[in-house]
Amino acid sequence: MLFYICKENIFISLIVKVLRMKKLLVLFFLIPLVIYPQSTFEQDVELAFQNAKQGIAWGLSNIPDSKASMDKSIIKDDKLIADVKLSKEVEGVKITSVGYYNTYQVTITAYRSFESLKKEGF
Repeated sequence: MLFYICKENIFISLIVKVLRMKKLLVLFFLIPLVIYPQSTFEQDVELAFQNAKQGIAWGLSNIPDSKASMDKSIIKDDKLIADVKLSKEVEGVKITSVGYYNTYQVTITAYRSFESLKKEGF
C-alpha cells in the first residue's frame, strides 16, 4: 500500500512538472508573437520616413526658377515612393513630402529661406 501511495505522489509530481513546462513553452512561443508585430510596424514606418526624406531631397535639388509651385510623384520599381509638393513662399520655399511604404505614409514639411538655400549651395 505504501508503495502504491509513493507511486501516486511521484505520478502527481510528474504531472505538475509537465504542466509547468507546458506553461513555460506556451509563454516562450507567445512572446515573439507579441514583439514581432511591433518591430515590423516600426520598420515599415521607418521605411516610409526614408521615402519621405528622399522626396525632400528631390525637392531641394529641383527648386524651379520661374514656377511658383510644383507637384511631383516619385516612382521606383513600379511603386509610389513619395509625393512632393514644392511652393515658393515669401522669402523662402515650402516643401511637403509624403513618403509611402506598404499601407503606411509619413508626411514631412520643410521650410527653407532663400538665404539658407544659397549658403548650402541650392
